[in-house]
Amino acid sequence: MQTSKKVVVKAKNIGVSFSNQMQRDDFKSLVIGKFNRKERRKKVKKKNKKTWSLKDISFEGYQGEIFGIIGSNGAGKTTLSKVITGILQQDRGKLKVDGKVTALFSFGMGFNPELTGRENVYLNGMMLGIERDLINQYIDSIHEFSDIGEFFDQPMKYYSSGMRARLGFSVASHLDPEILILDEALNTGDARFSRKAAEKMKELVSKAKMVIIVTHSLRYAQRHCDRLMWLDKGKVRAIGEPKEIIKQYKATVPKIPRKQRRSLQLKKTDAEIGTKTIIKAENLGVSFDLNTGKFWALRHLNFEIKEGEVVGIIGHNGAGKSTLCKVLTKIYAPDEGQIHLAGETSALLGYGTGFNPQLTGADNIYLNAMLLGIPKSRVDEKYDAIVEFSGIGKAIHKPVKNYSSGMRSRLGFSIAALLQPDIFIIDEALSTGDLAFKQKATEKIQDMMELAKAVIIVSHSMSFVEKVCTRAIWIEKGEIRADGDAEAVVAEYREVMGATKKKSKQKKRKKK
Repeated sequence: MQTSKKVVVKAKNIGVSFSNQMQRDDFKSLVIGKFNRKERRKKVKKKNKKTWSLKDISFEGYQGEIFGIIGSNGAGKTTLSKVITGILQQDRGKLKVDGKVTALFSFGMGFNPELTGRENVYLNGMMLGIERDLINQYIDSIHEFSDIGEFFDQPMKYYSSGMRARLGFSVASHLDPEILILDEALNTGDARFSRKAAEKMKELVSKAKMVIIVTHSLRYAQRHCDRLMWLDKGKVRAIGEPKEIIKQYKATVPKIPRKQRRSLQLKKTDAEIGTKTIIKAENLGVSFDLNTGKFWALRHLNFEIKEGEVVGIIGHNGAGKSTLCKVLTKIYAPDEGQIHLAGETSALLGYGTGFNPQLTGADNIYLNAMLLGIPKSRVDEKYDAIVEFSGIGKAIHKPVKNYSSGMRSRLGFSIAALLQPDIFIIDEALSTGDLAFKQKATEKIQDMMELAKAVIIVSHSMSFVEKVCTRAIWIEKGEIRADGDAEAVVAEYREVMGATKKKSKQKKRKKK
């Protein structure tokens, strides 16, 4: 897309610093601290130092363009987004923003889980300074675009992460933003909604608006952004044409040799005699009592997962994937049928779900382990490995509220994976991870597979499922649509999605 040269956002030598003082934020940390070793406490320096999250950031954003920001976890992308939106004030430099900024940080952050989707639209709109009359004009369009159906009038605590992402984007994009910032906001969206969102963004910039996208999806960035800025350790490494910037960025990612994936011939159950069944679902069903009646999020699910399998769960937003994960982790109880689990289960539902933002990363390691019923002795043994694998360094002693979404993702994965559960469930937890960490995570999952662990991965990344999983289960409208070899199921899913996309384009042409 060709852009005009009118400057909408101009940053010159922007710098943002944070204090390294290790004083805890609240009384809870003192309680959690009882579980930490005294030796580790001595390593924490009490001297108050400054860390520069952003240093000498200079760039210009032009009217009518989609401007992407990429970089490793902790590079400063989210911090920069918060400076542009006015949430954070820079310590150095100048920032000029010509227009009203609307921001969407991760999936639907800021939504009240006890309120309905409709009520949250009004709440978020008013928080953005939008008058109620204007929200009334757009409310039906927001509902239709989000494609969440009758859930729009249900409490958001029943929503999947994908449904929150869709509603959040719909609110932010429909309320006439002049500058729209999306910070990892679409990572949990499925392919169909991502296409809708991309078209909506182009519509926004055609109306002389600017869109800023923070993403780890290099494919998405190359396909939809006009220019990219690569941040690294709080500094600008490069700005320019997406293909070239991505090439430079990829060249810095350490190459990790891929291990040979164990080949499993997924035949009928009677052909797998001698293997241990870790999970067995029999006519499994889960329902919710909504205002409009009973809604079955899952129904008639039958499957077995054997020891050593890595199973990918795929499907559209709202298909029932997250609900299934919550059944497997005993957060939800089945309303129909039965679920049998053999072994200790560790789940990572979304990135860093369950973290106390006021506590440090170190405190949260012990807190999460206690919630999982894991003894302190095992946490002591694995603590250093967890911190090293997460790659967040000294930030482990900072409150989690100061972490980027990627840092929370990395720490959450590290905790759940290195405590060696029998059943490891990952529900969109790596959607915010950078390229280097995804490679590490892939290797770790394969290590767990070799140790005869069952791994379940919920993901909208078909390439990730193909690469990592030995099997895939496709769930559609709460029921199993396909179950088998990962590559075969993904191919079938893509074929159906391709046909759906083609029909959608034909309908649009007829309307015109």
